[in-house]
Amino acid sequence: MDWSPIILTLKLATVTTLVLLVISIPISKWLAFGNSRIKPIIETLVSMPLVLPPTVLGFYLLLAFSPDSFVGQLLDDWFGIRLAFSFTGLVIASVVYSLPFMVHPIQSGLSGLPTSMMDASRVIGKSYLTTLLKVELPNIKPSILTGIVLSFAHTVGEFGVVLMIGGSIPDQTRVASIAIYDEVEALNYGTAHQYALVLILLAFLVLLVVYLVNGRYINRFWR
Repeated sequence: MDWSPIILTLKLATVTTLVLLVISIPISKWLAFGNSRIKPIIETLVSMPLVLPPTVLGFYLLLAFSPDSFVGQLLDDWFGIRLAFSFTGLVIASVVYSLPFMVHPIQSGLSGLPTSMMDASRVIGKSYLTTLLKVELPNIKPSILTGIVLSFAHTVGEFGVVLMIGGSIPDQTRVASIAIYDEVEALNYGTAHQYALVLILLAFLVLLVVYLVNGRYINRFWR
């Protein structure tokens, strides 16, 4: 079995999860405490990947990333970056597709914090950033862990989006799910079985860690 699709999958999931963690915290903070009139619209946009078929999302991202599109042409002319059928394009598509899996747990955790905790921090002169980093985030570690694990696992299991955006370029975009598809298409069921077993084992270990570390929260989140 060629291990490069597995390694590429883990690399994609790791990079995607790190990017999601950085961008999801301010988004979750705003959604948890914001009162803007456009809040329902933003919540809807964040949650849309949960209900959209992956091929639909992948199709429109592919159009956006195409060298013929405004965005694709701009990136190509100014920065020499081509997102379609590239690892960078896979990362961006994966961030969009897995965004609700990071935002929702963190938003839920922040919403559950008593406002008196943040008020007390502000009264003693702490800034909003310090309050977030020193008070709010340390008190929602289970939520952050849940978001990290769900985002990582969801990225590992992606198929439709990565197929549309990346295709099957060895060592660049051929992740494990695509490798399984290719092997089945070629009637190489033995190799497909090996890839599938690795992903099953990986998913089991990731979820087992969550249940061992934070089982009660996970049960409450899924109910």
